[in-house]
Parts: sequence; C-alpha cells; structure tokens
Amino acid sequence: MLLKPKLLILCTGNSCRSQMAEGWARLFHGERWAVASAGVEKHGLNPRALAVMQEAGVSMEGHSSKLLTELGSLEFNLVLTVCDNAAEACPVFPGSARVMHRSFDDPPGLTKDMVDEEQILPVYRRVRDEIRDWLRELPELLEVSRG
Repeated sequence: MLLKPKLLILCTGNSCRSQMAEGWARLFHGERWAVASAGVEKHGLNPRALAVMQEAGVSMEGHSSKLLTELGSLEFNLVLTVCDNAAEACPVFPGSARVMHRSFDDPPGLTKDMVDEEQILPVYRRVRDEIRDWLRELPELLEVSRG
C-alpha cells in the first residue's frame, strides 16, 4: 500500500489561519495528501474561524489546536507556513521536507478592537477565501513537491 505524502500547515497558535488552511487542504487535496496543522504555540480553536468555515461548507469536526511537538516524529514532505511568526520560528524538519511560506492577515489581531460581528466576520471571511484560493491553486506545486 502506497502511503500518502504528508503536508503540515504551521501557524503561530494553530487557532485560526492554519485551521482554515487544514480544512481547505483536506477538502481539495485530502485524497492525495495526509494533511495536519500545528502551531508554534497553542491558542485553542477560534470559534469565528470555525463558524466561517462552516458557512463555506467545510467541516472542522475533529480539529484541535495542537503544538508541533504533539505530532510526534512524523516526517513531512511539505510544510506550509501561513504567518510570518511561524515562518521565522519554523523549526528544521527531519528528512527532505520542503518549506513554503505565504503570510495571511491574522483575523483575531485585525478585529481585536471591534465589537460588532457585522464588522468582525467579514475579516474572517476574507482571510478564509484568500486561503481557499491559494490552496485551490496549489495542486501543481503539491505534485512537484511529491517528487
């Protein structure tokens, strides 16, 4: 049986952006890749991120916020960092992991001073959609990374 290559999505707190990216990556590439996400810190799942993903029809059931160390000694084929902090703190991975970086805005940070959900949720939706579009366009890169 051929094992799927392993894709890790890394962010600061594994709360919002990396969770959204994991949901989209599983949806778009889960048949070909084993997808996981983790953080360099652990902040818990962001309820607004879960809500906007559910709006888009992406199940986040079974997701949990976790540290990279909680994934054990897995060797990843591709690591995607989705925030600058994670890219800077990105550890060296064993094996031949290819590391790619694409920074996305941090919805909790951008909305921390907002109180109206009608202002807050559009920020989460915009970042969700930007991550979706990036991961949707990634197949060619993922195929190259398998080699």
